[in-house]
Amino acid sequence: MAKKQHKKKHSFWKRVQLKYKLSFFNESTLEEVWSFRLSQLSAFVAVGLFAVLLILITTLVIIKTPIRNYLPGYLDVEVRNNIVLNALKIDSLETLVQMQALYLTNVTDILTGKMTLDSVYRSDSVAFITGNYDVPRSENEERFVKAFEEAEKYNFTVLNANPTVTEGVFFHKPVNGMISSHYDAEIRHYGVDLVAGLRESVLATLEGVVVYTGYDPQYGNVIGLQHKNGFVSIYKHNELLLKEMGDQVVAGEAIALIGNTGNLSTGPHLHFELWYKGYPMNPEEYIAF
Repeated sequence: MAKKQHKKKHSFWKRVQLKYKLSFFNESTLEEVWSFRLSQLSAFVAVGLFAVLLILITTLVIIKTPIRNYLPGYLDVEVRNNIVLNALKIDSLETLVQMQALYLTNVTDILTGKMTLDSVYRSDSVAFITGNYDVPRSENEERFVKAFEEAEKYNFTVLNANPTVTEGVFFHKPVNGMISSHYDAEIRHYGVDLVAGLRESVLATLEGVVVYTGYDPQYGNVIGLQHKNGFVSIYKHNELLLKEMGDQVVAGEAIALIGNTGNLSTGPHLHFELWYKGYPMNPEEYIAF
């Protein structure tokens, strides 16, 4: 029985290796023009190699050409970044159009005599309106102010000869997230780590100017803002920076997107630092996270 099976296997292998000759003859002279020999095994190998080569060529064409953007469910990271940037630019352009429209309206009213110069706000009054504190007090207000001043005349605790650096300053939370690592100057961790969702907006903690944007191998995409009273805020490990150096930002404005960039990052989070006149400060003493 074993010999029969061995003979079958041997005969199959021999039959597969058996070569066949294909010849082409001239019909008029019956002269052999061209011929070649081919076995079943070599035919299978040739067909397999052709199939593999065809798959490789197709894969390269899809990867290296814009055809990949038409595949269902595929969207390049660069395309996503462009979509986010375009959406932000559109929002900024809408605000700019409103400011320009208000400016032109004010100019028109001045030229036509409908508005006096003293009542014109600055051109960016869509976002900022300077209050008029010269409103005359009523009789009730005058009586209340006099009574309050008389009652507090000898209360020296209300006199603050050394106002704090944060007087009149409100810090916005840079992101809504949970603190995973606190400020610790002993280990040179001069900020707090806030865990948040990937590509969530990072907000400016105060009004200021962008003084640094760049990429660091350890901290990834970094952006720094200079604020009044000598404060500087730094935001690290961002996925994408939305501002450039020299840009003016207002408190609470989106300046970056949460990311996981840099060798020191272990997940999507924001490393937030707050400095005052060259010295690191504990952000938890100024912001309620």
